[in-house]
Amino acid sequence: MNKIRHSSRQRGVATVEFAIVSSLLFTILFGVMEMGRLLWTWNAATEATRLGARLAVVCDVNRSMNAPIKSRMHEMLPALTNANITISYLNPPNTVDPSCTNATCKAARVSLSGFTHTTVIPFVPLSLTLPPFSTTLRKEFMSSTANEVCP
Repeated sequence: MNKIRHSSRQRGVATVEFAIVSSLLFTILFGVMEMGRLLWTWNAATEATRLGARLAVVCDVNRSMNAPIKSRMHEMLPALTNANITISYLNPPNTVDPSCTNATCKAARVSLSGFTHTTVIPFVPLSLTLPPFSTTLRKEFMSSTANEVCP
């Protein structure tokens, strides 16, 4: 009789233990998944910046070419907006020169700034602003209107 009373008191203990352990497990699981998403986004932002710089140095120095370059970067990281992307042509490499041409430009710099990564953790909406990314490349061949690389 004593055994029956003792087992009836322990009936909900397994459920309570499971609730405590599973809440800790799911917290760790969501944290690992969000860290993976953040690192993927960080890498995609870096690669999008590199792609934009590669396109900027082989295409014509023409401000109308900036839109196709930005759209190619947007294909790589869909969360990017045009406001996050800055394309600058340099002459000499450290000075931004808005009047440089194919003959005078020495390099191109593509920068990302103000990009925000939003988490998908339930009940905890969190936004992280990534640091600015920048890639500068020397001029290769900026007169490539007939080239298939440039849109």
